[in-house]
Amino acid sequence: MTLSTIRAARQALAAGTTTPAALAEPALERANGNAGCNTYLWRDPAWTMSEAARATAVSRTTGGCFGDGRSNLWGLPVSLKDCFDLAGSPTSAGVKFYRDLNGNVAHDSWLVEQLRKAGAVITGKTHMHPLAYGITGENPEFGDCEQPGNPGALTGGSSSGAAASILEGSALAAIGTDTGGSVRAPAALCGLAGYRASIGRGDWRGGAHLAQSFDTMGWLFRDLEDAPLLGDIFVPGGSRAAHEFKKFAVVHDELLDDCEPAIADSLHAATSELEAIGLAGQTIDVGWWASSFEIYAPIQAWEAAQIHAGNFDKFPQVIRERLEWGARISAAELATFRKRHAEFRSRLDDLLHEYELIILPATPVARLDIGADNSQVRLKILRYTTPFSLGGVPVVTIPYRVGGMQLAAARENDESLLGLAASIGAQRRHAR
Repeated sequence: MTLSTIRAARQALAAGTTTPAALAEPALERANGNAGCNTYLWRDPAWTMSEAARATAVSRTTGGCFGDGRSNLWGLPVSLKDCFDLAGSPTSAGVKFYRDLNGNVAHDSWLVEQLRKAGAVITGKTHMHPLAYGITGENPEFGDCEQPGNPGALTGGSSSGAAASILEGSALAAIGTDTGGSVRAPAALCGLAGYRASIGRGDWRGGAHLAQSFDTMGWLFRDLEDAPLLGDIFVPGGSRAAHEFKKFAVVHDELLDDCEPAIADSLHAATSELEAIGLAGQTIDVGWWASSFEIYAPIQAWEAAQIHAGNFDKFPQVIRERLEWGARISAAELATFRKRHAEFRSRLDDLLHEYELIILPATPVARLDIGADNSQVRLKILRYTTPFSLGGVPVVTIPYRVGGMQLAAARENDESLLGLAASIGAQRRHAR
């Protein structure tokens, strides 16, 4: 039985035809399967197997999505981005300085508490762009993160190891974070599905922030039909009821002037898929989005500079320069940028209220090469991702043969968006 999807594995667990340990063992064998052997920055197979045994001890009852009374994530191998504390391990945030400075932490982060309470089996802590301050997956200290099975191609970042863990099969679901596109870009570049939660979902206790105004939690995974199973972990007190969308907007082709033709073709395919489900589409002009990066970047840099004050010289030069720039931003300048942010967010809220959904590419390129100068590509990608970062909205990344599309909804419409993603996945399965 193929257990490459969350639902298939969870159904097998509920039926008793597999066990948490039987899923964890081959997952651990596949770990660090990329060329750099660096999918994970920390892992302890013995600890993971003890977690599998702990999950096995959870009694079966009734109810729930799988009829056994256990959570959606029970018994599943899940990887964790190395910016969340896991008791007994270091948290590097992608740099050796913090790994060595703080040593092994004493307590689980809030997110790890939720994962362990749900019975997920954590396979280790994954590679990330230094400080989560980048979108390529390049890391001079731990090595660049190469896609398993795709020689020479970067995973994208900053949730680089999260994407690699899904590609290599060492996890069925991978925790990532998304500030300016750190779930969306790796998903698109690696042919995976991604989910970026609404800003404010989840508790960042024990998590390393990059920029609090934009940091969100999220997942990378393979199958769109699994999307509704993943949202609850960020809202353990209860999620909102889902509703059906009736319409969507697609951005005008003028925004795509630097987009590779094959990715533009994927956007047109996405439009057709949404229409086939029954949604009415309309093209919109979002020329005013041109200001998104110039609003986003200084706020991000200023907040990151506050977090890492006094340590700038410990980080790679390109990141050090961004932090130094952030530290030079005056209070008056910051106030102006925050005002522009509020205005942008309000205008995007109005747009989503009118059209319900907006779709556009997650990246304008299909591949990032290891060893290339990716500095300009970073800016091109952020032009596509930062509008939704400013809005703090939930986004699902829908994979295509080439690239991935961002599908965004208004804040706190996560459950409805995840349900729509599952509908797209089901439509694809029936079409095969």
